Amino acid sequence: MSRFILLKVLVGPLLKLLFRPRVEGIERVPGEGPVILAGNHLTFIDSVILPLISKRQVFFIGKEEYVRGRGLKGRAMAWFFTAVGMVPVDRDGGHGGVAALMTGRRILEEGRMFGIYPEGTRSPDGRLYRGRTGIARLTLMTGAPVVPFAMIGTDRVQPGGKGLPRIGGGRITVRFGQPLDFSRYEGMDRDRYVLRAVTDEVMTEVMRLSGQEYVDMYATKAKAA
Repeated sequence: MSRFILLKVLVGPLLKLLFRPRVEGIERVPGEGPVILAGNHLTFIDSVILPLISKRQVFFIGKEEYVRGRGLKGRAMAWFFTAVGMVPVDRDGGHGGVAALMTGRRILEEGRMFGIYPEGTRSPDGRLYRGRTGIARLTLMTGAPVVPFAMIGTDRVQPGGKGLPRIGGGRITVRFGQPLDFSRYEGMDRDRYVLRAVTDEVMTEVMRLSGQEYVDMYATKAKAA
């Protein structure tokens, strides 16, 4: 039994009992082949909820520090994060973005499912921020369809993205949209106008699914301000 299946067996029922997640449109996610899941990012547990409600394993980029801990707690955290599908990448260096992009490309070329938050970081205030074009590069380089999704209510369960989730913080909804096909832009992954158009189309769908107010600014800039 894989660690992912074991985790779903052990943690899945507890998740359903405590947070009663409502999953809408999951039948829209292709059952095989490379798929990019692209959605909003409200709080830390988004990356726990998404893999546990998914029928297929979702792989996503995470900070190396999550799997570097020492002692029993460190080993337990490393096991958990790798079990849910996190692939550790050092994103702090000057080549962190390239490493993350190439890791995503490798996962997709292996026919697996890759999860990404185009905003690049958690929303500082619950609004939806401008997407970065890495999502566009991935779909154009690999030909993988993009399935937009929205996490709704996770920020009420874990405000600020820190600390333990709150029991009774409200119900969580995960909503999936129709797959988006960008094959019409094949071979144009270096055209910045095409990359922006593709990214904006994805973010428009995420906004429609989530109902969030959209801000045409990068979330990192909003946090800095």
